[in-house]
Amino acid sequence: KAMCSGRLQTALLVAGYFAYLLVGAAVFQALERTAEKQEKMAAAQMKEAFLQNFTQLTVAEMEQFMKNLIEAIQNGVYPVGNESQFEESNWDFSNSFFFAGTVVSTIGYGTLHPKTAGGQIFCVFFALFGIPLNIVFLHRVGKMLSLLCKKLGKFLYEKGMRKKKIKFLTLLFFLATGILVFLCLPSVFFQITEGWSYSEGIYFAFITLSTIGFGDYVVGKQSDRKYFSYYRVLVAIWILFGLAWIALLFNL
Repeated sequence: KAMCSGRLQTALLVAGYFAYLLVGAAVFQALERTAEKQEKMAAAQMKEAFLQNFTQLTVAEMEQFMKNLIEAIQNGVYPVGNESQFEESNWDFSNSFFFAGTVVSTIGYGTLHPKTAGGQIFCVFFALFGIPLNIVFLHRVGKMLSLLCKKLGKFLYEKGMRKKKIKFLTLLFFLATGILVFLCLPSVFFQITEGWSYSEGIYFAFITLSTIGFGDYVVGKQSDRKYFSYYRVLVAIWILFGLAWIALLFNL
């Protein structure tokens, strides 16, 4: 009964956690997408005006254009290429889910952030409740993985192995497996999808899972590459389970 109750609690926690992220993603998308469209239209108009009058601009007007361009880029608007690029939103569901995941995991790349007053206020409350929920989720997943460690240790103990050696081998096994699954293999995936070098993929994976999150490398942000649907959702899920692996190492 205790085991069934524990599994039910875990299932409810996982369901509740992902439901929280899905709801957050939907709200961020609803609050930010319209404002983003207006920003992109303003950037397109600014670019068009510049191209028409760039030979007649004064130094002050040129400096103002540069300031507006920098501000647009900081807000995630890149006025390059044709108008079709302005139809792609930084706040589609995949990006919104990815953003919600980086908020509750406290990575905070800084490349995507809410700009409307409603989005900023919602982000405060979303993080206020989401960060503790994320800690509980990671602790529960880490606990489940710890049970696998115990089963592995029990199996080795029955084979006549000493306890100190079992602890060392168990830690080594989950460390090596985690490095392979959460660092080495994803880096190959990032190398193919993003066009990064393998070392850049390793660097991004480590900076992300350690929650440092510089923001110098972020997935799905290159305008000249085509990404499959829900690419960033999959990356967000990789991050969450990668953080759970790190939580397991702390438990061990």
